[in-house]
Amino acid sequence: MSDLLERLRGRGWRMTSQRRVVAQVLDGDHVHLTADEVHARAALLLPEISRATVYNTLGELVSLGEVIEVATDGRARRYDPNAHRPHHHLVCSTCGTVRDVHPARDPLADLPAQERFGFTVAAAEITYRGLCPSCAHDGPAGG
Repeated sequence: MSDLLERLRGRGWRMTSQRRVVAQVLDGDHVHLTADEVHARAALLLPEISRATVYNTLGELVSLGEVIEVATDGRARRYDPNAHRPHHHLVCSTCGTVRDVHPARDPLADLPAQERFGFTVAAAEITYRGLCPSCAHDGPAGG
């Protein structure tokens, strides 16, 4: 059973066949699928699943805090099931590939008190942008 499915069962989330398929599709490391990609993969497992059901299920998972919605500069939002381990993201500026990266230190420790402007800072979301190996190799800068 996937980590996401285990977490949802532990919360007592009603596990319909549609919800189970969406959770299965989201399972894994470095998973950052768009809603349309989730729907396409879910439909391979459960052909009758509707796009609306996928969107509603993703919305519920985000509301529960079990999935993170990742926005990457005007591209379609992506859904990350790695919601319970602090991490940041690497995003390819060309193809949009997203990878999780795990900080060696607490990023809040790097924000000096004078730069907080009185805010009580609870979390940090850091996105590193650049070119993935494929785009760096194929693009003008790499080739």
